[in-house]
Amino acid sequence: MTWPNMGATSALRQTLAAEIDTGQSSKWLSAFGEVPRHHFTPTFFRQDARGDWNEVTWGDPGYLETVYSNTALTTQLDEHGIPTSSSSEPALMLAMLDALDVESGDTVFELGTGTGYNAALLAYRLGPENVTTMDVDPELVTRASDRLSTHGQKPLVIAGDGALGYSARAPYSRIIATAALRCIPPALLNQASVGAVIVAPIGFGVARVTVTAPGHATGRFLPTPAHFMPRRTPGTAPDFAALTNQPATHNVLRVPDALDRLKFPMSLALPGYNSCSWRDEGGNLSGIGLWTDDGSIALADAAGRVRQTGPRRLWDAITELAEIFPHGAPARDDFGLTIAPAHQSVWYREQGGPCWTLATT
Repeated sequence: MTWPNMGATSALRQTLAAEIDTGQSSKWLSAFGEVPRHHFTPTFFRQDARGDWNEVTWGDPGYLETVYSNTALTTQLDEHGIPTSSSSEPALMLAMLDALDVESGDTVFELGTGTGYNAALLAYRLGPENVTTMDVDPELVTRASDRLSTHGQKPLVIAGDGALGYSARAPYSRIIATAALRCIPPALLNQASVGAVIVAPIGFGVARVTVTAPGHATGRFLPTPAHFMPRRTPGTAPDFAALTNQPATHNVLRVPDALDRLKFPMSLALPGYNSCSWRDEGGNLSGIGLWTDDGSIALADAAGRVRQTGPRRLWDAITELAEIFPHGAPARDDFGLTIAPAHQSVWYREQGGPCWTLATT
């Protein structure tokens, strides 16, 4: 395969940097203008109108233009055709890197190597010797390591569970995660120096916290929406048949509206929730199912009936959220976090306001 040289993609890289420029004089724009994204995404997958995934690679029409656009790229599928890794939208990457607030000499731990592109940006700014990146997928680690070596910016790349960190190089002054989490992993808090900044996706948002003491941190969410690939953990398929004998209750919510409007607070109150929907022959929504990995399941149908089972009443939790947020979607940066060794909580507007406990296991 003959790759375009740096000169051939220079204009595209500069165009990408200009497209994601927020006018805040970000010190990361030069990195986006210099680090070749195509080098880390030699192939990606594009979904067609039928929902099928098609591989796109160098030489295919629109390959370079897509790579150097402000677009998230699906870069890996599992055996069932489900996306398992991606290169994030560059504007979101920039927002998270800006929030990291790095200074010369900072040491960074990255949870979620993925393609290696984000690690390359970090290495460009801080030097590869100050960057440690880890991914649970050995195949991804091998590819990213090879690409980083070829690029000439080789941070330490490790295969393993990033939520456990890498204590051999701790403490870190900056920590960033590029996989969706349900809390700030306690191991990372313990490997962060006092004053360290941690930027991590939690639910459908990005949290930025500052470590105030060992195991303690506080901060807020960025205003930017985020939908990252979840950290890979075992899951259980929902058993909707178990709802057959459950009594039905009346649903007072407009189902599609509630799920769309409350999507972010739901991701905090119901960590790791999943949903699916059914439509009738006319294409009209006939039902929505919800489930979490503790075995809780809920089903709401178009007739206004709700059935629930499991250790938690999921639809009751959504109804409570609708009462707290009766109008419109709440702003992400109105939510804050308070973290201690045995407890992590998210609160709305002020610490005495509505509060949700994050699962730390």
